[in-house]
Amino acid sequence: MNDATNAKQIQGRTGPWEIVLGLEVHAQVSSNAKLFSGAAVGAGAAPNAQVSLVDAAMPGMLPVINRHCVEQAIKTGLGLKAKINEWSRFDRKNYFYPDLPQGYQISQFKDPIVGEGEVTVERDDGSTFTVRIERLHLEQDAGKSLHDQDPNATYVDLNRAGTALMEIVSRPDMRTSEEAAAYVKKLRTILIYLGTCDGDMEKGNLRADVNVSVCRPGAYEKYRETGDFSHLGTRCEIKNVNSFRFIQQAIEYEARRQIEILEDGGKIDQETRLFDTVKGETRSMRSKEEAHDYRYFPDPDLLPLTLDPAWIKRIEAGLPELPDAKKARLQSQYGLSAYDAGVLIIDQARADFYEAAAKGRDAKLVANWVTNDLAARLTAGGLDIAASPIKPAAIAELVQLIEEGVISSKIAKDVFERMWAGEGAPGEIVEKQGLKQVSDTGELEKIIDDLIAANPGQAAQVKEKPQAIGWFVGQVMKATGGKANPGVINQLLKSKLEG
Repeated sequence: MNDATNAKQIQGRTGPWEIVLGLEVHAQVSSNAKLFSGAAVGAGAAPNAQVSLVDAAMPGMLPVINRHCVEQAIKTGLGLKAKINEWSRFDRKNYFYPDLPQGYQISQFKDPIVGEGEVTVERDDGSTFTVRIERLHLEQDAGKSLHDQDPNATYVDLNRAGTALMEIVSRPDMRTSEEAAAYVKKLRTILIYLGTCDGDMEKGNLRADVNVSVCRPGAYEKYRETGDFSHLGTRCEIKNVNSFRFIQQAIEYEARRQIEILEDGGKIDQETRLFDTVKGETRSMRSKEEAHDYRYFPDPDLLPLTLDPAWIKRIEAGLPELPDAKKARLQSQYGLSAYDAGVLIIDQARADFYEAAAKGRDAKLVANWVTNDLAARLTAGGLDIAASPIKPAAIAELVQLIEEGVISSKIAKDVFERMWAGEGAPGEIVEKQGLKQVSDTGELEKIIDDLIAANPGQAAQVKEKPQAIGWFVGQVMKATGGKANPGVINQLLKSKLEG
C-alpha cells in the first residue's frame, strides 16, 4: 500500500475507512448592485439600509437582471476552464424562512450559466490533483436573521437579500480534509485574480457547504469507474463553513461520527448539519431536502439568458494572467523553483511586488527577501503587502548591494531592520552606519598575518584538519566587526595556511 493510500484512510474498530468529499462554494459576486435590483451591496451599512422594493418582495415588483453579475459569472467559468452555456434560465427554489421575503429564492437548476470545468490543486508536498467542477450557477442571497438583539424576538436584516452569489459545485473528488482546504484556497485565489469575488471569508463573502461521506477502501474507485453513486456512503452536508481551519475540523469530526455510527450497526441519515466552531463538532440542522422538495419551476418574471458568443470571446480576451499561468511563467522567466513560485502566486499583490523588485536582479535572492524577511515582518505587523513600508525598489537596491559585495548577507539583515524602522534607503543606511563590507585585501591580509603569527599552533592544525580554518574566519570577522567579505577571507586564509 502506498503512502497516498495510507493518508486517505482512517482506521476504525472494524478496519479502514475512506472519506469522500464534494464542496458547494458560495462566492459573493464583486458588484456594486444586487443581482435583480439597483440596491447597493457592501458590508457595514445599518440594518435594512440597502433594500429595494424588489429585495423586500413588495407586490408587483419585478426583477431585472444585472448584466455585470452575468459577466462576472462568465469570467469565473472561463477561469475554471468550464463550458459557458449560451442559453440558461432562472428558476424559483421554493422554501419558507423569515429572512427570505419572497418565499422563494431565484436560482438556476437544470440550466445553469456555467457547465463542467476543472481546477488543478497543489497539496502541501508539491503534488497536484484535479477537482472536476460540475457547474456554476447564479442565485440571490437571502437576508439574515438576528437572534442576539432581543431575548424574546428575532429581527430580520434584508441588506444581503438579493445579493448575487455564484454557487460553484464540485464533483466528489477530494479525499482528505487537507485536500478540501487546499481546493477552497485555490478557488479563492482564482476568484481574487479574476476580480469576481473578494474572497473575504470573515464577512461570509466566500463560504463552503461541505458534503461528507465515508466508504470502505476500493468503493471510491468503483464509483469513478462506473459513475454509480451507490458505491459511496450516504452523505451529510455541513452548511456555511467560512474558514480553511473550520473546513478541516468539520470534515474530520463528521467522518469520525459517521464511522462510529456505521461500526455500531447504524445507518447514516442524509441531512444538513452545522459546525459548532466552539465545541469543534457538527450537529443536526434538518433532514436533507431533495430537489423535488423545493418545487423548482422556471421563474415567470425572467426571460431565459441568451449570451452572444462574441461577448463571451471578448470577456475571454480580457482575462488576467491566472495563478497557474503566472506560476509557470515565474519559473521559466526567473528560474524560480516550483515552491518559490507557488508561494509568490498565492497573493496576486505579492507576485506583482516580487516582479517589480526582481527586474535585473538575482531573482532567487529577491524571492527569499520577499517570501521570508518581508513576509514575516508584514505578518507580525498585520499588514498587507500593499501597505508595506518597504517598497519593491528598496528590496531591489538591497539585493544589488549584496550582489556587488558592498554588504554581506548578514549585514543585509541589519540594513533591512533599519529600512523597516524608516531610516532611509539601503545605500544611505550603509553609508551612514559605516556598514560597507571590508574587501580590501591589504587590510584583511594584515589582520590574518597578525593572527597566524600570534597562533602558530592553530595555524599548524589547519594543514592536518582543513575545517580548523573556521576558527580563523571567526577571528577575522570579530576583528572587523562582522564586516569582512567572507569570500575574500577564505581565499586569503587558504593561500596562507594550506599552501
